[in-house]
Amino acid sequence: MKHTLLVISSLLCLAAETLSAGQPHPVQSKTIRPSVQRKLDYFFYEGISLKNAGKFDAAYEVFKHCLEIDSTSAATLFELSSFYLQTDQPEKAVSYLKKAVASSPENFTYKLALASIFLNLDMFGEAAEAYEELVRAHPEKIELNYYLAEALTRKGDMDEAIRRFDLLEEMTGMSEPLSMQKYRLYMELEQPEKAFDELKKLAAKYPGDARYLILIGDLYLERKETDRALECYQKASAIDPESPYYTVSMANYYATIGRTDSAEAQIHAALINEKLDVEIKVGILSRYIQRLQQSSDEMKIANVLFRTLLEQHPEDVELKLFYGTLLVYQKSLEEAHFQFQLATEMAPDNERAWQQLLNLAFLQQHVEEAVRICLKCRELFPEATEYYYYLGIAYNQLQRYQDAIDTYYEGLKIIPESNRPLRSDFYGQIGDIRYQMKQPDEAFAAYEEALKYNERNIPVLNNYSYFLSLEKKDLDKAERMSAQCIKAEPNNATYLDTYAWVFFVKGNYMLAKVYIENALRNDTTNSPELLDHYGDILYVTGEREKGLEQWIKAKEAGKNTQTLERKIAEKTYLETPKDEQ
Repeated sequence: MKHTLLVISSLLCLAAETLSAGQPHPVQSKTIRPSVQRKLDYFFYEGISLKNAGKFDAAYEVFKHCLEIDSTSAATLFELSSFYLQTDQPEKAVSYLKKAVASSPENFTYKLALASIFLNLDMFGEAAEAYEELVRAHPEKIELNYYLAEALTRKGDMDEAIRRFDLLEEMTGMSEPLSMQKYRLYMELEQPEKAFDELKKLAAKYPGDARYLILIGDLYLERKETDRALECYQKASAIDPESPYYTVSMANYYATIGRTDSAEAQIHAALINEKLDVEIKVGILSRYIQRLQQSSDEMKIANVLFRTLLEQHPEDVELKLFYGTLLVYQKSLEEAHFQFQLATEMAPDNERAWQQLLNLAFLQQHVEEAVRICLKCRELFPEATEYYYYLGIAYNQLQRYQDAIDTYYEGLKIIPESNRPLRSDFYGQIGDIRYQMKQPDEAFAAYEEALKYNERNIPVLNNYSYFLSLEKKDLDKAERMSAQCIKAEPNNATYLDTYAWVFFVKGNYMLAKVYIENALRNDTTNSPELLDHYGDILYVTGEREKGLEQWIKAKEAGKNTQTLERKIAEKTYLETPKDEQ
């Protein structure tokens, strides 16, 4: 979703530039005096200039001032919606775009942006209505019908989506994308014969393309109609005997009828075929592996086939990365490490190879190795902020807290002000580490900075509220922040535990009990912290024996503190001192 929101945000920015460049009064309103209009224009263009200069915070404040002058200024509302998209606040972006559309109902760009956000927020009914209105207003823009059909599909209105694709086919002619869309929808509707008809029409229109016959054969194979599948494959082979699709389909066919050796031989023959380049061979092997993943025993065949391919192409870095990923899936981590390490040595500028190696280091809990990789990547890719982020995590795991904090502050120097979510995450990490260092005031100051950049940073809101509860400070604020986390992720056990503990510290024990029990229902980790909290809450609500049971369970689950030992031994609730928190 974030990727799509960035696309929409780019659309908003482009449209705003067009407005500012091509119209003398982009914010002109019939409801305000000319002198006020001139004032509005002045500040609006000042906001555009600041934005174009990269001074986004200042631009945001200027656009907010524009709304104080005229709350119905469509262009200003539109500009502000782009800011909320950039800061990952889509709900606010929707609110402002709705107001922009209401103020300027004929503006195509505003309506299109609103429809796109509806679609990406899973508001499929609203998206379908918005696109349908756009289609009626702009019948010449044929591409809008694609978006409408997609909205209808995701809404679950398959029949209407198919009707829209049929209309598109009448306007643009028969094409593979449209036929394949209809094929998928018919399959969703469990109408396989109509789905087959779409593919058969493609095969008839493009008799020289073997792919459609192969795809029809694959569908027959899924239905265990092996004879009809083989007939399609043989026809496809007559058209294109070296098709990689044919190779994989025949391998699947042999596997389906129980001839595993023939299936492997089919793939092996393709891998040693000198007429096929390595990209095609990797494609053949990857599609075959998708089928092998259904059985862990059969996955061993893939390793043999990969080694065959590596012998032919020992210098191919992408092949090593692909093989390493397969080995990780098989939990052969040392061999995967060897492949990723080779890839970084052969192509030190291949960032994906370093990322794979770094991911594996964290997976294997080789934290010193993760530090080495991050430091090297900072040299190789100095503008890549993620290595500062992961280096900070690694230092934190090594309890090198000051090194972690220094790393995050170094990273903040190269993160642009416009990347507000990432800056928020960095300050959030600093806050977490400061609290581990027994520096609560500095931690809370860092959290405040994090929320300035992203007021909806849920992990920060959770940690901030929990640590406030431990410090018994600003408990009303802690409750409000924790409530936002529950609203965002109502089944997150960690956030429910925080909410329960805030209520516990505030003395609202019944609500604490409700939320801790909800947390435990959603917990999949047997968290000793949740069990300990549950024991405390049960004890103070009068269920002392049950509370003791939970404390014992917390100890069995791995919690080992002097306070917990005392609570169990003395069979009484004791407040946890700060040095154990």
